[in-house]
Amino acid sequence: MDTNWMLQLVISDKYRFQRHILLIAFCIVVLYYSPADYVEPYETYNRLVVFFQIILVAYSNMYFFVPKFLFKNKYLSYGIFVLAGMVLSFYVHEAFANYFQQDLLPNEDDSINFFTFSFMTLVLIIASAAIKLFQQWIADAQLIHDLELANTHSELEQLKNQINPHFLFNMLNNANVLIEDDPKKASQVLVKLSDLLRYQLYDSSRDKVLLTSEIHFLEDFLNLEKVRRDNFNFLISKEGELSGVQVPPLLFISFVENAVKHNNDSAKSSYLNLYFDVRQNELFFKCVNSKPAVKAVSKSGGLGLANIKRRLELLFPSSHALKIEDCPESYCVTLFLNLNYELHYSR
Repeated sequence: MDTNWMLQLVISDKYRFQRHILLIAFCIVVLYYSPADYVEPYETYNRLVVFFQIILVAYSNMYFFVPKFLFKNKYLSYGIFVLAGMVLSFYVHEAFANYFQQDLLPNEDDSINFFTFSFMTLVLIIASAAIKLFQQWIADAQLIHDLELANTHSELEQLKNQINPHFLFNMLNNANVLIEDDPKKASQVLVKLSDLLRYQLYDSSRDKVLLTSEIHFLEDFLNLEKVRRDNFNFLISKEGELSGVQVPPLLFISFVENAVKHNNDSAKSSYLNLYFDVRQNELFFKCVNSKPAVKAVSKSGGLGLANIKRRLELLFPSSHALKIEDCPESYCVTLFLNLNYELHYSR
């Protein structure tokens, strides 16, 4: 039988009626097959009394005493109920046993001591309480899980949308300058910028995008940067099984933005090389950029890389490896992702 279905049968409100039917049926079967102590019809009366005792103790415990006392950490009050329940059940049983005493079957003895009966009642109370505690534990765990997913989703959306707006301002200024000098080139810049923003605003709203679309987005971004800087060159290398592979949107742009921002060199040509390799649901990404002879003064605190590190922790917990190498003449970021273990979160 499906384990998940059995779990739902125990905890889901949808199966509440079925749970009650199963409990009642179980009690009836146990009582039906238990040995008789009295002659009829008194044996039937006795079994009805025991049946209603079991139902009363179990249901009053599950739907009144556990929610009212145990769930609210009123352990003393609940303990008093348990003791009172055991004592009351015993004397009710004794009262009916004395009433049916003259109708005992030959060689049968219905006498039972207080401790044995109390132990049986205690087992019933513990079992019924355990059902409610298990249901409450599952409900609390599901609530915590849903809240964590909601928080994760909110944090991911916030991190994903923190692409540097400075790039947009630069591109618009460049297009404005090119309108007079080279209108055709200005038109090309605006078209690429439009594609870039469309991807960022609309396509990236999905949980996943094609890796090829993500690479195309990066290529548009770098082409626009090349328009702005004549002494800038880039290379995008693609290997392996890229077709159909999906990744979280805007996963690599922070690395590329960071590389572009810190490799601007007015004295010599600068470069940026990207490598993508996918094999057996494992993605290898590498971003290498040149460093200027004179390091530019940065006023930012590395927010872009901090954001991407946090996104990787949320999306690929324990299934990614990020390595950063800061050499004298180059800066290299290497990222390994196991795509099989990406975190799935609900929208």
